[in-house]
Amino acid sequence: MLVLSRKEAQRIRLGDSIVITVVRLSGDKVRLGIQAPKEMLVLRDELEPLEAAAKPPKASCDSDCTKAACTDECNQLARSA
Repeated sequence: MLVLSRKEAQRIRLGDSIVITVVRLSGDKVRLGIQAPKEMLVLRDELEPLEAAAKPPKASCDSDCTKAACTDECNQLARSA
């Protein structure tokens, strides 16, 4: 884990498309601004289990699958294997 110290209005860049800005410091709280592509999910850590529970289970892929969504997922799995 990389740990950085930042002052108010200072930024951290993650790759080419994500910028995190320290908007305000107030007591023991830090207010952050996050600029990221719309297609990127930005979620507070404590909300992640709720988000994961709300998602439907992924379909298992086999060689007989012809549905477009399943085919795309199977292709992605094949590329990553």
